[in-house]
Amino acid sequence: MPNSEFTLIDRYFAAHPVRRPDVALGIGDDCALLMPPGGQQLAVTMDTLIADVHFFAAADPEGIGHKALAVNLSDLAAMGATPAWATLALILPQVDEKWLDAFCRGLFALADRHGVQLIGGDTTHGPATVITLQAHGFAPPGQALRRDGARPGDRIYVTGTPGDAGLALAAAFGKATVANPYADYVLLRLERPEPRMTQGLTLRGIANAVIDVSDGLVQDLGHILERSRVGARLEVDQLPLSPALLASLDRQTAITTALAGGDDYELCFTVPPERIQQLEQRAVNWDCRCTPIGVITAESGLRLLQADGLAFRLNQPGYDHFRVTSDFQP
Repeated sequence: MPNSEFTLIDRYFAAHPVRRPDVALGIGDDCALLMPPGGQQLAVTMDTLIADVHFFAAADPEGIGHKALAVNLSDLAAMGATPAWATLALILPQVDEKWLDAFCRGLFALADRHGVQLIGGDTTHGPATVITLQAHGFAPPGQALRRDGARPGDRIYVTGTPGDAGLALAAAFGKATVANPYADYVLLRLERPEPRMTQGLTLRGIANAVIDVSDGLVQDLGHILERSRVGARLEVDQLPLSPALLASLDRQTAITTALAGGDDYELCFTVPPERIQQLEQRAVNWDCRCTPIGVITAESGLRLLQADGLAFRLNQPGYDHFRVTSDFQP
């Protein structure tokens, strides 16, 4: 059986060398054997990506492999966890060796860059391409970043430039036109997001609450507010809008896209006033922007304010997996 499940595993996944000393046995047996470091907490996350629901089936498979791991690494970054291992369950409608070659290039390139070892999983046949990846990482006890620690007076920050992936998606559906020369840039932001691993580790001991922005900045910040039982005031004119966003959309639409576009995989976090200087000193060395956009309040609810003090009206809060229209919405 030239394309049996076991042949695919051996050729595309087991062949990748074991590079971590804490992996006693990787792919090829009923279970992996792992040696977690003593005194560390294990952080575990998992995401499922479905063709034409979370990614275009016709998209570059190398980018699909990258993104399958990146979305999980983004969760570990939001917890301040150091990545270690991953498992992969892959459902395929057919065996396409060219597609698998490219998928593995993207997956393993990002894995090697962040010291992640693929330790097992499952492959099977099904009606559509479905990718489920679980990632594991470590954090010192009491130092993992969480959503429930925001306090009134904390400053709210976001990394990078939210909204770029949303612009790429709008352009794909003919709802926006990306201005020259930004088409390749925004497509990269959608198909190959960079997990903010360095930033997450840096935020240990500085941030009170952290979340990764996958379903839209407003919606994900709302999770921090709910878990922390606080409110927030967000200054929409302080949002770090990219040149691509500003050149392609009017300002009102650009702000809306940055607030609700989703699929950015940036970090939103809160920092108490006494640690702001420490944050700024560390953020100088980051490879992305770090922008204050609001403040945590004791009063519940999220207020979106313009520079003139008037409320900003947002009609779309963000992505909801169980409130999806017929359009593809990652």
